[in-house]
Amino acid sequence: MVNSHLAGVLRRPIITERSTKLQDENKYTFEVELTSNRGLIKQAVEKLFDVTVLQVNTIRTRGKTKRFGPRLVTKQATKKAIVTLKPGDKITVFEGI
Repeated sequence: MVNSHLAGVLRRPIITERSTKLQDENKYTFEVELTSNRGLIKQAVEKLFDVTVLQVNTIRTRGKTKRFGPRLVTKQATKKAIVTLKPGDKITVFEGI
């Protein structure tokens, strides 16, 4: 059973051209909660996917302001994590993409 606080850390996998190229280097990209830290992200990936994490790099992006006619709308800030796995480990969610 996965701890409830670990299940909410990972929001979704990020599947872009760049992230699929990173998979060749055994790196996987996820969108994560803004309040999560590297230790929590590492624990969540190891528990959910039964792999060994070697390194976690995080990236925060500010919410951008867009104009819709007379209104200004600010998009929400996001946080991404690039997780490096031990050689030989794979996350099957990303396979076949």
